[in-house]
Amino acid sequence: MTTTKRTITRPAADVPSAPPRWAVRTAHIIPLLTLPSGLWRLWLAGGHRGGYTEAGYEAMGIDGWGTVYVIGLSVAVEAAALLTLGLVRPWGERVPEWIPVLGGRRVAVRAAVVPAAAGAVALTVLWSPFVLWWTVPHHGMTDTGNLVAGLLYLPLVAWGPLLGAVTLSYHRRRRAERP
Repeated sequence: MTTTKRTITRPAADVPSAPPRWAVRTAHIIPLLTLPSGLWRLWLAGGHRGGYTEAGYEAMGIDGWGTVYVIGLSVAVEAAALLTLGLVRPWGERVPEWIPVLGGRRVAVRAAVVPAAAGAVALTVLWSPFVLWWTVPHHGMTDTGNLVAGLLYLPLVAWGPLLGAVTLSYHRRRRAERP
């Protein structure tokens, strides 16, 4: 039994332009920015104090459902960071064929740009205060733990602005495709 692969011919105006090299690199760097803090949280969920004093660790309540929350948070943050790749990959321009009902359809520019831009703004607002991490006392942490945690979370400050730059690149590139 032989199967034939269906080929779709598209008009020249429908063929997406390639994203700039800097945008591709940036989109691949973003998940690496979230990895250090995520691994640290997983270490905490595994029962390690991770720079907290014994009393500080116990006060955080990382046991039972707290462990599930910390693991879920780490996975969700990394998954959100990986979504940035959709702004530079074909699946961010056309829904993959294997997805029921929507497979093969073009992704509307607004459907990608609006959530990505809103996410960039939200992440910038959320993580920018971490630049001042060392100016605020963190009760329940050792001095070394405070330093390490600050260094592990500091890369997240760049997440919002970099996502904003990749989103702008996606918007400009996709807008230029319109006839």
